[in-house]
Amino acid sequence: MNDQIIPMHHRSSRPIRPRVLRILALSLLLLAIQPRKPLVAQTQFAGWLATFQNYKLNKHLGVYFDGQLRSTGQWKDVQQIILRPGLNVYLTPALTATVGYAYIPNRRTLSGVSDLLAEHRSWEQLLLTHPLRSTHRTGGVAHGATLTHRLRLEQRYLPKPKVEGDGLTTNGHSYASRLRYFTRALLPLPAAPFTEGFYAALQNEVFVNIGDPSAVNGKFFDQNRAYIAFGYRFTKQFDTEIGYVNQYISGAGDNSTNNHILQCATYIRL
Repeated sequence: MNDQIIPMHHRSSRPIRPRVLRILALSLLLLAIQPRKPLVAQTQFAGWLATFQNYKLNKHLGVYFDGQLRSTGQWKDVQQIILRPGLNVYLTPALTATVGYAYIPNRRTLSGVSDLLAEHRSWEQLLLTHPLRSTHRTGGVAHGATLTHRLRLEQRYLPKPKVEGDGLTTNGHSYASRLRYFTRALLPLPAAPFTEGFYAALQNEVFVNIGDPSAVNGKFFDQNRAYIAFGYRFTKQFDTEIGYVNQYISGAGDNSTNNHILQCATYIRL
């Protein structure tokens, strides 16, 4: 969902004030909470397993990868598999640009037949992290706490399903573009210079369609994911956490889905 925490070597020693990102975040959050007419909603309970990994090759380049396994409602079957490699370009110690590809088999159902069909994506993103300001006058910074912003653009090639025998096959692809804005606060427990120990994480991600949305839900707003988690940092290179995701998906017409998700994740930074 989340999809990554910035590597430790990207953290700036002083607070950064990303005014543009703050304005964008406020605009997207206002969009997400604006009143909507009553929808035909369904509620599901699911589980997500995820790993987010960053490997530094040299001062300027690195490799990114995340892999995820997501269940259907009530944990009955595999809903989605995500394999998402990328190339990191370290623009500054706090700012990283990434370009990548994603292979995403997703469960589709047509005429009562259910199967996994692959979506292909190319994607580009900017990731910025900075110390989180404290309300206390201890240098103006909460010890070890950080705020991460991520802006991701996706080009999506969505499979058109066709029944073939006892399963589904892909009958060409539809194209859609999507913009995602993600912010994540990481809070050490207790607040202290943070190299290991317990932490809390709070994050939110807003998804909006850009261009022609007819291949997806026909709307500008796509979905919102809110997340709260508790984790443990074993070393500067490895975290693990467990948390709750509330995923609101705006479907076609008046349909919507509200997913309650248990997520377990690991984070590797080498």
